[in-house]
Amino acid sequence: MNYWLVKSEPSEYSYEDLVRDGSTFWDGVRNYAARNNLKSMKTGDQVLFYHSVNEKAVVGVSKVIKEHYQDPTTNDERWVAVDIAPVKKLKNPVTLSQIKAEPNLAEIALVRQSRLSVMPLESDAFKCIVEMSK
Repeated sequence: MNYWLVKSEPSEYSYEDLVRDGSTFWDGVRNYAARNNLKSMKTGDQVLFYHSVNEKAVVGVSKVIKEHYQDPTTNDERWVAVDIAPVKKLKNPVTLSQIKAEPNLAEIALVRQSRLSVMPLESDAFKCIVEMSK
């Protein structure tokens, strides 16, 4: 199993929206590195859901339920989407400042490549962030 983090502006699509909908397709990615990450996602992979902009916090865990396919929002074959579903809302959001203050997370993409919207995580980093929410 692989681990990922996806970012969304909560005013556009929040974790609460994902819970309400039961699943969604993760579309609109127009960055090649993020697109390549979407292509690497496999069914069952765990995904941290990060609210960007004002909140700047990991708020929930989701999972990949369908591997990459043509992004339905464009005819450009370069871009793909995956389907995700909610697993659980974190008891307490884990803020970006908390993540940056944790030495074990200093090398994750959220800290080093903060503009990337879809990024891989090592299992230890994923578990650390989930643990920080308790």
